[in-house]
Amino acid sequence: MKKLSFSLFFLLFIQFGCAKRSLVPEFVKWEDIKPGDARYEYYLPKLNGKRVGVVANHSSMIGNNHLVDLLLTSNIKVQKVFAPEHGFRGNKENGAVIKDDQDKKTGLAIISLHGKHKKPSKDHLHNIDIMVFDIQDVGVRFYTYVSTLFYVMEACAENNIPLLILDRPNPNGFYVDGPVLEKQHKSFVGLHSVPIVHGLTLGEYAMMINGEGWLKNKIKCKVEVVKVKNYKHSQTMALPIKPSPNLPNHASILLYPSLCLFEGTIVSIGRGTPTPFQIAGHPEYKKGKLKFTPVPIPGASLNPKLKNKQCYGTNYQEYYNRNPEELGKIKLDWILHFYKELNKGDQFFISYFEKLAGTSKLRQQIKEGMSEKEIRKSWEKDLKAYKKIRAKYLLYPDF
Repeated sequence: MKKLSFSLFFLLFIQFGCAKRSLVPEFVKWEDIKPGDARYEYYLPKLNGKRVGVVANHSSMIGNNHLVDLLLTSNIKVQKVFAPEHGFRGNKENGAVIKDDQDKKTGLAIISLHGKHKKPSKDHLHNIDIMVFDIQDVGVRFYTYVSTLFYVMEACAENNIPLLILDRPNPNGFYVDGPVLEKQHKSFVGLHSVPIVHGLTLGEYAMMINGEGWLKNKIKCKVEVVKVKNYKHSQTMALPIKPSPNLPNHASILLYPSLCLFEGTIVSIGRGTPTPFQIAGHPEYKKGKLKFTPVPIPGASLNPKLKNKQCYGTNYQEYYNRNPEELGKIKLDWILHFYKELNKGDQFFISYFEKLAGTSKLRQQIKEGMSEKEIRKSWEKDLKAYKKIRAKYLLYPDF
């Protein structure tokens, strides 16, 4: 019998009622929904005659056409493009400092928001009447596109420029989980007091930024959201384009909230292999049945952790196929297991761990041998408070 594809598995699983809807999301095809940028009949009239700035990258596609190309062929006056981490073409490795550039195809200036500037300057916004934001997010606090959104909103508010967000579905929008960020651990991989999995689209997140007064001096950005048609938070979907170089498929996106915590440890999560964020391993993890060796991959990982060292580990690619009831929460057992087996104590962690976790407590809880259940209990109060805030800004039916 042939192995079921990931999407077919979900369809059958839901059809025959084998799991609780609260735990297992409804898998829908990308074609079943209509993201904001595909609703061009709604937003193009709003841009006619205006000088437009566009925040976009390789994911800003409408079928086979890029948003910028659509705007130009529709005689919209695009002035310049602003690009997040990984660059306008999405071919820069994580954390890379990206310089301003010029797009060879269109001749437009590209302003990097992951280089010298994280926030557009007043000069960058000169001669711009309206900004358009269209980037595919994955609904996780440390995924930096949400930080780029925040700084774009702040710059727009300071310069009295409206922001039009072409909203997109959140493939991890069917749950909320993880520790809520403590302010002392604020960074570009976590700006706000939200959990690791925040359960919002970028359009909803923008409404929360405004509503909660998170911009400097509590200023407000004039935001309009072009909503996704036919989307509900109880859904997940395979994205037509990988949102960044190291999230190549739906499995990696679903595993990302759990496996990214390993980025703050000595364990590799497969950067420098064909399966990033789908495996985990270390040279001293001798129980691992999987063998892999991270190597430089241009455009994805030029200097991966444990480069050129053979690692032994675990393959999680099919985990949610086998255990769909585990969807809807961050898996802590994996990091607890590696911590125990490698027996490195505090050397298991690197300084980046607190930035990803958003709290000083998680490292200590792991070191003290607390169980996943005990650690989860410590999140409950803050998660409950966050969910009340989140509920105020939902634009789509909740899970």
